[in-house]
Amino acid sequence: QVQLVETGGGLVQAGGSLRLSCAASGGTFSFSRYAMGWFRQAPGKQREFVAAVRWGGGMTAYAESVKGRVTISRDGAKNAVYLQMNSLKSEDTAIYYCAAGVDWSTTPGDYAYWGQGTQVTVSS
Repeated sequence: QVQLVETGGGLVQAGGSLRLSCAASGGTFSFSRYAMGWFRQAPGKQREFVAAVRWGGGMTAYAESVKGRVTISRDGAKNAVYLQMNSLKSEDTAIYYCAAGVDWSTTPGDYAYWGQGTQVTVSS
């Protein structure tokens, strides 16, 4: 059973930065078997894709709304994936979730494992 734990959320002013972390554990977890994604969900809205990194390599994908402001990265030795967010805007306010799935996808339903989420609030 894969377990994902997100940390790093908080309150930040518009224009500021945050780095979210996702620690993966469970069984013989290996990044090479999964695609890792970050999603977010704002109050009253559907969960939406933010960024993903493909297993076995450095291929990444970003939502248009965050492209150029957000970087996803992974550390296989630490079983961790990160989301560096810069130039934050009030519309980035949401709960951010880390997810693991066997398929490379921007669709939440394609990810089998999810963390509990971490709140990001951007004040204007």
